[in-house]
Amino acid sequence: MTPPPATGPAGLTPRGPHGPADLVVTGCTALTHDPHGEIVFVDDATIVVRDGLIASVTAVGARNATAAEHVTAPEHLPAAEHIDGRGTVALPGLVNCHTHTPMVALRGLAEDLPAHAWFNDWIWPVESNLTERVVGLGARLACAEMIRGGVTTFADHYFAMDAVAAATEESGLRALLGQTYFSSQGPEGRAASLDFALRLRGAADGRITTCLAPHAPYTVEGPDLAATAELAGEHGLLVHIHAAENREQTDNSLARHGRTPIEVLERAGLLDVDLLLAHATGLDTVRDLPVLRGAAERSGGRVAVASAPRGYLKFGWDTTPVRALCEAGIPVGLATDGAASNNTLDVWESMTLTALVQKYVERDPTWLTARQALDHATLQSARAVGLGDEIGSLAEGRRADLVLVDVTGPHTQPVHDLAATLVHSARSGDVRTTIVAGRVLMRDRELLTVDVSEVVGELGALLPGLVDRSHGKRIQEYEG
Repeated sequence: MTPPPATGPAGLTPRGPHGPADLVVTGCTALTHDPHGEIVFVDDATIVVRDGLIASVTAVGARNATAAEHVTAPEHLPAAEHIDGRGTVALPGLVNCHTHTPMVALRGLAEDLPAHAWFNDWIWPVESNLTERVVGLGARLACAEMIRGGVTTFADHYFAMDAVAAATEESGLRALLGQTYFSSQGPEGRAASLDFALRLRGAADGRITTCLAPHAPYTVEGPDLAATAELAGEHGLLVHIHAAENREQTDNSLARHGRTPIEVLERAGLLDVDLLLAHATGLDTVRDLPVLRGAAERSGGRVAVASAPRGYLKFGWDTTPVRALCEAGIPVGLATDGAASNNTLDVWESMTLTALVQKYVERDPTWLTARQALDHATLQSARAVGLGDEIGSLAEGRRADLVLVDVTGPHTQPVHDLAATLVHSARSGDVRTTIVAGRVLMRDRELLTVDVSEVVGELGALLPGLVDRSHGKRIQEYEG
């Protein structure tokens, strides 16, 4: 685990400790990290936010409090806004490391199907009907769902991403956005992905970062993957791609190319740039782990995996080999995938399922612990989306992305082990307040930036045209 930096993100310096704060949260228990990256809970904490950054996290009366904050009662600190955090735990905002936000419009449309039928008979025919307006409305609805579930950053991989960027800016969330492309689109698909990444990089006051988003090794050919690696290196862009989603894909890749999907990516040069792999449930541990370990040990790009366990259970797939990846030095972040397959964008549930499923597949109740699950939900997820120096920890100089979780309910009391309470007893519905860059997006369960009823009403009127499959078209063919 990587310890939080002592100073703020590059180019950002918080104002001195004596100036007025933008936001002060008092009386909470704060989930922090020690210099070794281990989780430490700070009771009766005060969190001070200035200029969208965390200026301090201190216990009342703690010796390391600044002089001004030590002698002044927390509730009397000068600030534009105060939040009473009593009865809550302050956590770094959750990160959804891989999703397709507009696919909330397809939630529950295709159920109880194998992957090939799900794609070919339902999802890819319906996606040929997509309009920019549907994408934008779906993204807005997804943003509302994630805000209510304590997600402050999401990594999105889809089409018409200008509409998703607009929804991100409106909602106040932070996002890593990439325009999906297939080789079947010709060079124009890759060019559009690059154009989006360069145009929108740093948008929404810096809350939007961008990436290149080739769909997968089975839909993007080797030359296109190699060209993507070159573009990523040239422009300093992360690459976000589906890879080894299930064992069938790996077997098919070996039959066609004599290489696993991971080996295909290695040959294309993609393991030498910053790379986010979605799913990786079909890893050939004998062949792929040495390759990934070598990438982690090189000084080139950073490779990470996004794991969305709920969808794997629904499709009857294996799960991401989290333990083996961790031992290879590969960060594993938490994700939901799109709501068309996963039905929900609940990263809290992903955290709980990760802990439970990993215990089951490893046949080891000592792995994965609640504290390890919280580590995946915070620092490892931040690293996975390329923001490991900016978010994922409540520490001075980090972005002020945090959530307040109510632990006073009957299902969370009494608290003997706070980490276990958060992972195994608390729910996303216990998130009371969500804050991004110091701005409150939800206060006491009230959404402040998205009008859900308006979005649902407009989206509902467009659904009949969206789900019509009578045209017989598909945007792609799934062969795995």
